[in-house]
Amino acid sequence: MVKIVSLFLIAIVALALIGRLRLPGGHGGRKVGGRKCPACGRYRIGPGPCPCGKDGRA
Repeated sequence: MVKIVSLFLIAIVALALIGRLRLPGGHGGRKVGGRKCPACGRYRIGPGPCPCGKDGRA
């Protein structure tokens, strides 16, 4: 039983290392940086104006 659990943990660690090598950044996706409204600090989704009502684009 201990052997099965240890092999499972080794397999999980190997998958995590492979995932980090394939996807730099460690979180597996795109980074969101730079998409915040300068006026209120909320994340902006899409090309439209911010929901706070201030355009904040310089």
